[in-house]
Amino acid sequence: MTVRATKRSAGLLLFRHTDEGIQVLLGHMGGPLWAKKDAGAWTVPKGEYEPDEPAWQAARREFQEELGLAPPDGAAVPLGEVVQKNGKIVTAWAVEADLDLSGFTPGTFTMRWPPRSGREQEFPELDRVAWLGLDRARELVITAQTVFLDRLAEHAG
Repeated sequence: MTVRATKRSAGLLLFRHTDEGIQVLLGHMGGPLWAKKDAGAWTVPKGEYEPDEPAWQAARREFQEELGLAPPDGAAVPLGEVVQKNGKIVTAWAVEADLDLSGFTPGTFTMRWPPRSGREQEFPELDRVAWLGLDRARELVITAQTVFLDRLAEHAG
């Protein structure tokens, strides 16, 4: 019997203060499975890592890979972990930064599409990113990740 290791991801939730309140940077998941979805299709920029890699380093590496932008420096606020519906454990940190998104160049992944076609196609990891107010972010983000927004709101006051 083989035991599957629990997949782990780490990510950075950027936030900024505006006249309208706190905004967070989320990404819309790329690929054909998410193309026509909005609610529940947005995520903290994150990615999987191996057990021997420190989660904080993975979060910064994955941010760069997913957005094509350097992760900003700044104080990291630990937001803890959540377990998503698929069983993946996600660890996140919040970093205050007003990142310019004009250089957004998403990383890509390859999958067989359409199903059973035998054809491999390449898709962006995130097909778009946006600064969203906390209320709008709660409507769009993967359900399990709303905890990160709540923890950030508590921290930011």
